[in-house]
Amino acid sequence: MKIKIALLLIFALTAFSMLPTRKITGIVTDENGKPIPNVTVMVEKTMISTKTDSLGKYAIQVPAYASTLTFVIAGYMSQKMTLGTSHVVNVVFKTGQVDLTDVLSQRRFPQRKVTGTYANMEMGTATFAAPSQRYQPLETENYNPVNENGFQVASQTPVTTFSVDVDRASYSNTRRFLNTGQMPPVDAVRIEEMINYFDYEYAEPSGNHPIAVSTEMTDSPWNPGLKLLHIGLQAKTIPMKNLPASNLVFLIDVSGSMSDQNKLPLLKRAFKLLVDQLRPQDKISIVVYAGAAGEILKPTSGSEKMKIKVALDGLEAGGSTAGGDGIELAYKMAKDNFLENGNNRVILATDGDFNVGISSEAALQRLIEEKRKEGIFLSIMGFGMGNYKDSHVETLADKGNGNYAYIDNIQEARKEFVQEFGGTLFTVAKDVKIQIEFNPRHVKAYRLIGYENRALKNEEFHDDKKDAGEMGSGHTVTALYELVPAGSDSQYLSKNDPLKYQKTNASEIGNSDEMLTLKIRYKKPDSEQSTLFDLPVKNASKSFASCSENLRFASAVAEFGLLLRNSEFRGKAAYQSVITRAKTALGKDEEGYRAEFVQLVKTADALSSGKETVRRD
Repeated sequence: MKIKIALLLIFALTAFSMLPTRKITGIVTDENGKPIPNVTVMVEKTMISTKTDSLGKYAIQVPAYASTLTFVIAGYMSQKMTLGTSHVVNVVFKTGQVDLTDVLSQRRFPQRKVTGTYANMEMGTATFAAPSQRYQPLETENYNPVNENGFQVASQTPVTTFSVDVDRASYSNTRRFLNTGQMPPVDAVRIEEMINYFDYEYAEPSGNHPIAVSTEMTDSPWNPGLKLLHIGLQAKTIPMKNLPASNLVFLIDVSGSMSDQNKLPLLKRAFKLLVDQLRPQDKISIVVYAGAAGEILKPTSGSEKMKIKVALDGLEAGGSTAGGDGIELAYKMAKDNFLENGNNRVILATDGDFNVGISSEAALQRLIEEKRKEGIFLSIMGFGMGNYKDSHVETLADKGNGNYAYIDNIQEARKEFVQEFGGTLFTVAKDVKIQIEFNPRHVKAYRLIGYENRALKNEEFHDDKKDAGEMGSGHTVTALYELVPAGSDSQYLSKNDPLKYQKTNASEIGNSDEMLTLKIRYKKPDSEQSTLFDLPVKNASKSFASCSENLRFASAVAEFGLLLRNSEFRGKAAYQSVITRAKTALGKDEEGYRAEFVQLVKTADALSSGKETVRRD
């Protein structure tokens, strides 16, 4: 009997796969013409579905008899479109709410692959819930905890030390949450990465050092009575023609978890943008991992762009994730083709879901640190949502002397691999550390905004064995401190007894007008010995209106981060204040990133004030 049933099922599926079909394509946008990603597109009365990509585009094979497509995403009214003779169906969503339970009630099947005409069609339950549930945590997304820096009393602890951070992943990941109608988890918000996502107009280095420093001070916009200290670092910009040759190894996760449109398909398009930037002297290899690691492309000259793109096009997702094995093979290929005085780098693209391979994360970190010392750096590009392992990939990128970015759409890929190609791939200063000594005569207390995961012990500033952040060609780094001026008080300060054996009285310290001394320590890319320089900073404050666009915009981003984190130090911070200030500091904004920021703040404001919003802590 069981054999007969199985044969009948096989016969039915075979007959079904032979039905005539046609391809329907289109774009899904909102009322303002903005593309909407991750919209589920379903063929009515079938299990056939697909999702829109990061540009709102979709393509789906439908049976010839099908008459209706249904479009569904949380936060909007579902749309039903009657199929006529046209092969193009575009949809405009109007903001609204709908219970998706009924729409999806008949689609409770496990995802699986089928063969024949319907191969590559997604068949399964769309991962949406009713609006009252849609802001619940995604249990499989992991983030390292961020415990905010508190105020330090300058007379007790005058010295503060941290590593620079040029990673921008937190901002694009936060953007992904907001664009899908959700507030980001608190620990997904790393304020320094949000600030450093944007370019700032700092002066280029003019001396012997590859880094220039600038400072400004003004009144804190959200904490009346406090000061805001702005520190900007600018790395030397090296013209593309003068950059050293590259030995790059693409290490690509092709496990089953990478099958979504915003993972492997987006990854392929992103890496093709990078391939277009390669020169004949650059070499690239491709390694994949999924259950086992394998070599897909031997070292190939950047002049053979078509060959590289064909190799990328051939990648398909499936299998478990042997991340460790893949990294070992990628490093071996990088070492076998090592370029003296060149840029030797592994670029790992993944959703961070490492579950097979090297037995422990500690062992994986040791491998990456060992290869870093051999001159092979690791950069990581994160993709996807739902099971994204931010905590894992952030740590690995830090250990590998590389940068970490989150690619949520093709525009972000263009930013990383085209507009900022040099900064992404070519290091001009490594292990860059900042140490500041505050003068208690002028500063009662201070607080570094962000950089919690980059804090260093003061003695580690002098330890050349201690790893720190890297700055690539043209990179900028921005840091903000809130200061309690000497003679002032603050709600954030707890009572401290004066030190008995130290000079803590301002009259005993002297009449210096120096507010602080800022020290920078860095290494050249090919050296393990650091170089030190310092910069005294005067106690001089400007009115906020007379400050640079750099400070004004960075302060708006910082205030936004304080609000998203629901920070205890947010004071009078407000979304409308962020919007107003950011609009006055848009600058040239040729690519529209700052204007997009304003729209994200508006989205967060709407979500935070909505009755249905449940915070994703």
